[in-house]
Amino acid sequence: MNDVGSTESPNRTGKVAFMFPGQGSYEAGMGRDIAAAIPEAMAVYDEGSEASGLDLKELCFDRPVEDLMDTEVQQPALVTTSLAMDAALRARGIRPDVVVGHSVGEFSALGSASSLSVRDAIALVRDRGIAMAEAARAHPGSMAAILGLADEAVEALCRKISNVWPANYNCPGQLVISGETPSVDEACTEAEREGARRAVKLRVSGAFHTPLVARAAEALRPAVDRVHFAEGRATFMSTVTARVEDAQRYRELLIEQLTAPVRFTQAARELVNQGVTTFVEVGPGNVLSGLLKRIDRSVRTFSVHDLESLDEASDALG
Repeated sequence: MNDVGSTESPNRTGKVAFMFPGQGSYEAGMGRDIAAAIPEAMAVYDEGSEASGLDLKELCFDRPVEDLMDTEVQQPALVTTSLAMDAALRARGIRPDVVVGHSVGEFSALGSASSLSVRDAIALVRDRGIAMAEAARAHPGSMAAILGLADEAVEALCRKISNVWPANYNCPGQLVISGETPSVDEACTEAEREGARRAVKLRVSGAFHTPLVARAAEALRPAVDRVHFAEGRATFMSTVTARVEDAQRYRELLIEQLTAPVRFTQAARELVNQGVTTFVEVGPGNVLSGLLKRIDRSVRTFSVHDLESLDEASDALG
């Protein structure tokens, strides 16, 4: 599969991508109003709770934000909320031509496309969160966002300093680095010396998207090997390869993404090149919508994170 197919409705021009956020996009009460209003969304929380062994309705709707911070809880809560909002959009008749996800958001994307069942997507993410948390405890590390420096300059720094790597290509002028804490600290200092506007340490416990968490990838592999992947009802754009990928590749990509950088900038540009003109962020927050505006100002973006924003997107795209 080499390009993005189109299922355009007569009410829109260009292709629509649903994009699904990664870890860090969470908030207290997320999904509550949509689930209360739309039975298809509430059903996702019920199924997700069974699949994960967590009471995701209580966690997402009623618990304080501090209870969502741990990786092993946050990831299934985030993916369940994203898939609930995806179900709400589909109940309104809004469907994507293509799906894309940032890191753990790739599980949401494959669930949206029905390449993975909702149950399998959420169960896998629960296993993924546990594996990542254990890897972080065994080999602690850090991540930091380098702001205002060209990607090439940050890549050169990472080549010069051992045990630090580019981790998230978020948008021009924002590249997240990851690695052993002393190496990340050294890279932050050097980046600011070379003209970076800021270097911001992230609130994470591990060196995610680097070889340092390879044990998490291997721990997740048996669970990934047990599930069935199907060709989806929407095209899947990988943020590991920044290419459209087929179902035969999904299994290996979901393992590889734990240690590989997230190429969101490159994936978004490729989608625009292939005719996507509208991006709908499906899940809590609006981080990806903000990044898209810095990648390409010509595209339309919507952020569906509550009932009001769902209504706005439905009116515009329905």
